[in-house]
Amino acid sequence: MNLDCLAKVFREEPPYRQKQAKRAVFLDLIDDWGKATVLSKPLRISLQAQCPLDIKGEIIWAKDQNSAKALIALDDGLKVESVLMKHKDGRNTVCVSSAVGCPLGCLFCATGQMGFKRNLNSWEIVGQVLFFARQLKSSLSKITNVVFMGMGEPFLNYDNVLAAVRILNDKDGLNIGARRISLSTVGVIEGIKKLSKENLQVNLAISLHAPNDFLRSKIIPANKKYPLKEILREVDAYIKKTNRRVMFEYILLAGVNDSPKEARELAALIKKPLHLVNLIPCNKTGMFKPPTKERIRKFREILEKSGVAVTERWRFGREIDAACGQLAIKKLNNKLK
Repeated sequence: MNLDCLAKVFREEPPYRQKQAKRAVFLDLIDDWGKATVLSKPLRISLQAQCPLDIKGEIIWAKDQNSAKALIALDDGLKVESVLMKHKDGRNTVCVSSAVGCPLGCLFCATGQMGFKRNLNSWEIVGQVLFFARQLKSSLSKITNVVFMGMGEPFLNYDNVLAAVRILNDKDGLNIGARRISLSTVGVIEGIKKLSKENLQVNLAISLHAPNDFLRSKIIPANKKYPLKEILREVDAYIKKTNRRVMFEYILLAGVNDSPKEARELAALIKKPLHLVNLIPCNKTGMFKPPTKERIRKFREILEKSGVAVTERWRFGREIDAACGQLAIKKLNNKLK
């Protein structure tokens, strides 16, 4: 699905016609132009031919129906993953991917096992959100939040990611508030600098996962290019310019980065007023497994006693392979058997 073609189709039409088309796509959530009865039949036929709306995807719902994972087929045959998380407070969050695969090779991330295929264009990113928006339509629910925490490093696909953000935020698009959109980066300095200059109040999240360079370089090879000192210096500059809180994501890996020692190191590192640590028990992938609840409690307690603001992510979708890349890898392995 690519709606850049709308300008061409509506070139000789009054401006309000294109707005009607966007309303049909983003508000009425149609999946076929034939359903846009507010438009003339010739226009619908032209749109169907030039701007098809179908999004092909397989979807797996968790048993509790609170999360779902989609494997979406792209026009070139590649597939990308997205996850829907339905929160108890009524929020519906879609975790989107910005690439097929990832070049960074983080050891705990299933996507890293795939290698890197290519970046997604802006409409391939937006299509992931629309896919789930259509799924929720029958229950009169809407997508309220979007997080770029799926496959790929968003800041290595900066232009397409920002174009997608603007479409999602557009009042004539899905009209999702900028403060409800989060971009997660492993610490790509150039991307953080660019984002600080954008006139967008989106949220910035840093995938930290270790409190020192020695350990972080072991599990995140990109730390050699983007070490902690440089990341934190750029985050400070970002906060000074935007006055916005920055979240530091910390995936807890049993026996790797979850000891009291690492908790104390993290507390010393992340201690400023606009810093927030988000603890994430890992989904079991490869050699890694999540810590026990008691181990997580102790880690969090050390941070809180040190004055660090902490949240803990609710664990969604373990039975639907919700960790990035797990479903795509499973499908690929099945094909190779």
